[in-house]
Amino acid sequence: WNCDKEEDAHHSSFYETLAPLWGLVEFYRATGDGDSLETAKRAGELFLRHRMFRSETTDEVIDQAWLKLHYPLYWHYDILQGLLMISRLGMAKDKRTTEALDVLESKRLPDCTWRPEGYYWRLPGSKGSQVEVLDWGRGAPNYMITLNALRVLRAAGRIE
Repeated sequence: WNCDKEEDAHHSSFYETLAPLWGLVEFYRATGDGDSLETAKRAGELFLRHRMFRSETTDEVIDQAWLKLHYPLYWHYDILQGLLMISRLGMAKDKRTTEALDVLESKRLPDCTWRPEGYYWRLPGSKGSQVEVLDWGRGAPNYMITLNALRVLRAAGRIE
């Protein structure tokens, strides 16, 4: 998937691929539809080919923000969300996830939780866009990031 309007665009976008991948995975999980699973796996290959965050051509980090953990993400991407979708495809043990899993593990706090490192939302009462109706918490460990990190690491066989 690609939001680029240019007809000669041949490379999918992480942002534009993540939401359909998630939808296809959940549709497969709800219905058992094999075509959805196969399409989701093809979409997952985009992330795996890039080892979750690296350029295929230069091997550089595509976007440093992708290495920071966020919740909620809305339409944005980070390695945890990518790894979560790959794990739901049953592909978390693919060797192309190794570096991203290492980065995720390196962010674990001594109490075995993870905290957000960036935010795509504003506190209730703020002016402007992306103002939330609730405070997701800033600076403290985040339960959803921790839950998803543990799900991913378990699927990858890194924890029991």
